[in-house]
Formats: sequence, structure tokens, C-alpha cells
Amino acid sequence: MAATSGPRTRSHPALRRLRACCLALPGTTEVASWGHPNFRTAKRTFATFEWIGGRPSIAFRLDPVDVDFLLHRRQFFITPYGRGRWVSVWADGRINWRLAGRLLRRSHQLATTPSVPTRRQR
Repeated sequence: MAATSGPRTRSHPALRRLRACCLALPGTTEVASWGHPNFRTAKRTFATFEWIGGRPSIAFRLDPVDVDFLLHRRQFFITPYGRGRWVSVWADGRINWRLAGRLLRRSHQLATTPSVPTRRQR
């Protein structure tokens, strides 16, 4: 099923909670792109709410080590477009909001930190 910004997205309880958490972080804005809500800081997306296969999910941009660790936990899965830097959690069940809050803060911090070129990029 395609991502949507329709009524079921706007009224989803997980999106309301995600929005409150994200917008409490400094410099965060919400934009609609790619058919779903995205949360950005410093012009970089750090979290999204989207529908994948008909199920709501929240995606976080994280360090690959964190992504690998989270993939061992139930409800987490590799974000389809993430190139190993994004991990998602299903948002149609119970969400550990304490953990989600930590992941949002980490993702926000990563988005505000300037990228340092790796040897391959130099």
C-alpha cells in the first residue's frame, strides 16, 4: 500500500505522539514529502511516519551500529529505503515511547552534526 497523508495518517495516535516528541526538539519542523509526514532539523530528515505494507511505522535515521542492534528487537525492521542508516518500528502495536524518545533524540543529534567525509569520500 502506498504511503498516504490522508485522514488515517493525520489522526493516528502514534503520529500525534511522534509529532509532539519531535517538535519538542530544537529547530524541528514537520514537512509532508514522499506522501507522508517527515520531521527535519538543519534541513535533514531525522524521523518519518509512514505506511509500509498497509501498516503504520516510524523510521529513525541512526548510526549503522544502532541500526544493527535494534534489528534484533521485536517490532524493528530495516527501513526499505534506508541504505543501512534507517531503522523502523511498527506503530500499530505497543510502542516503547521511552526508547522511541531516546532514538528520536539520537537521530535528531545525528542530523544536526556535520558529516565528516570518510576515506572513501575524500
